[in-house]
Amino acid sequence: MHAAVSRDLLEPATAAFAHRKIGLHPRVQLFDVSNACLGFLNSLTILAAMIESGQIRCGMVVAGENGRPLVERTVQHLLAASLDRNQIKPFFANLTIGSGAAAAIVCHRSLVRGRAHRLLGGVCLAATEHSGLCQGDTAEGEGMEMQTDSEQLLLAGVDVARRTWTAFKEETGWTEALVDRYVCHQVGRMHRSKLYEALGLDLARDFSTFETLGNMGSVSLPATLVKAIEGGAVSEGNRVALLGIGSGISCMMLALEW
Repeated sequence: MHAAVSRDLLEPATAAFAHRKIGLHPRVQLFDVSNACLGFLNSLTILAAMIESGQIRCGMVVAGENGRPLVERTVQHLLAASLDRNQIKPFFANLTIGSGAAAAIVCHRSLVRGRAHRLLGGVCLAATEHSGLCQGDTAEGEGMEMQTDSEQLLLAGVDVARRTWTAFKEETGWTEALVDRYVCHQVGRMHRSKLYEALGLDLARDFSTFETLGNMGSVSLPATLVKAIEGGAVSEGNRVALLGIGSGISCMMLALEW
């Protein structure tokens, strides 16, 4: 499964190029999953469902985000146009975009050697009345274009995350006291502080990467999880809450037992 916002072409699926370059067997099925910054988490749940239904025993989700075309196009536009503060604001979020890649393998317990890292469950919630707050598309062969109402997206995103967190606790039985680490989609300092304040979560249990890596779209959350593991912030047996959100707006929170 390819789950990034960035893709090589409209057709074929970018997963086809990954399939070929990795050298996978012809019987390995492939497809793309597109859901803004939430695609990676969506793919994890799809693979888990396919395994539990007996369709497959093992699957891999990959995502590679290339932020350069969007950043370069935005800089060109800002330099060429005479814009006031209000006209610049819709483009500001573009300048925080980063590039990166991530992959994860989800498999049946019988294939695991040693300790199993388990996806226990989760919830998702949509607030598609806000689908116009962040929109991006190709710029007729000249890179990418995206405009964001950052202030309203922050307010709407925090609201849907607050409601999703309530549902997450009801579904999983986890409470704030039971979670050892939170790994959230990476946007920025203001989003982080407002989110944790609204959800009533301990900011000390957060792990962030936006300070150096920016917002890498669908790659942000899995890459941050890896950094947390490598840095010793997540260790064996820890309960980790994956807090994902993407423009649209849709929010997914997953319970991971490491």
